[in-house]
Amino acid sequence: MSQPGADSERMQGLIAKFGLSDAGFKYQSYPTYYWDVFGNKGTPIRTTVSEMGPLLLSRVLGLNDVQEGILHIIFKIADDQKLLLLDLKDLKSMVQYIGDNASDFKNTYGNITTASIGAIQRSLIKLEEEGGNSLFGEPGLDVKDWFKTDGSGRGYINVLNCEKLFLQPDLYSAFMLWMLSDLYEILPEAGDMDKPKIVFFFDEAHLLFKDAPKELLEKIEQVVRLIRSKGVGIFFITQNPIDIPDTVLSQLGNRIQHALRAYSPSEQKAVKAAAQTFRPNPKFDTEQAVTECGTGEALISFLDEKGVPSMVERANILPPQSLMGPVDNNIMAQMIASSDMGAKYNTVIDRESAYEILSAKAEKSEIAENKAQEEKINRQQEETEAKMKAEAIKEAKAELREEKQREKRYNEIEKVAKSILTSAGRTAVNSLVRGLLGSLKK
Repeated sequence: MSQPGADSERMQGLIAKFGLSDAGFKYQSYPTYYWDVFGNKGTPIRTTVSEMGPLLLSRVLGLNDVQEGILHIIFKIADDQKLLLLDLKDLKSMVQYIGDNASDFKNTYGNITTASIGAIQRSLIKLEEEGGNSLFGEPGLDVKDWFKTDGSGRGYINVLNCEKLFLQPDLYSAFMLWMLSDLYEILPEAGDMDKPKIVFFFDEAHLLFKDAPKELLEKIEQVVRLIRSKGVGIFFITQNPIDIPDTVLSQLGNRIQHALRAYSPSEQKAVKAAAQTFRPNPKFDTEQAVTECGTGEALISFLDEKGVPSMVERANILPPQSLMGPVDNNIMAQMIASSDMGAKYNTVIDRESAYEILSAKAEKSEIAENKAQEEKINRQQEETEAKMKAEAIKEAKAELREEKQREKRYNEIEKVAKSILTSAGRTAVNSLVRGLLGSLKK
């Protein structure tokens, strides 16, 4: 659509067949923006974890009902503590934080099991490996940018490249549904308009509804039903109408059905189901007609002025004025590089959010814990040293007492010894005197 159509013999035949020359048909291009979640074939397109919310994110992560409930609690705690969840590392740090402190949150938010926390963490790791980091972060998409017009007042056609995103159906569907819900939230009521402000075409629409839980389907039905009053048109493009739930299909008034081929019993059943979604036209058999449509032909039904679906009609599809086929990769690359959207979205912004706050909190906690541990070790060391000193003093006092006792015993022994020696001396002297006297006596 970003390039003008190329003339060919077939195109000339179609132009002549439908008398388009008289209607002013000419080849032309249309103002186009290219977008790509992974930034390969378009301007990067992102949203934040908080904006997507726990319901859609649970589907992306493949969580069961219990795990989804825990994820809702995680988002609630983050909101209550004013912790921004912008990218996956924010969510991972939040999950880790709540898992580590589950007992602190139990009374207020309910039981948070280790098993559920572990399952969420494993799913986040898997999502990261699949490139989920590319989708979450800032700057997030401002859907108002999709209402831009060029210098001549023509609205831009915004093409989201999904070659890689299609390989992750849950991620694709969650992102598309987020866009719808975001539009619904930001757009004012527009009432009954002659034409919509913006029209969405969702290719491979069956991916939006496959294995979707009841709660999510109810949300989709609600958005599809109410978003028309905001001036938004929606077309779901799929191989077969039965791919879309009846509750959603009933909200869609305009239908264009291209050819369906029926060779097997299951295909014949699909054709019959597709035919039954139209209001019958007595002029032809709808079930037969849907198998007979050729290239550029379709069965159509639109709402009339009273909002009632018209009878099914056969119709021809007019050839496009733009290029019928994919744009050359080099031309696309040049358009992406020169797009004014690149200046706004190419550079990732990583402002303070849950990851930084919780990391700082964990670091402070670790520092405090290390300090407390160090103080504990110091106290233990001081207590040990004091104990050793007390023991040393006790031993010294005991040794001093022992020394005094030894000295006392020694003094007593010495005194006794001296007493004995003195007594022996006196005895010896006395014996000598007697001897002398005795000898004198002799």
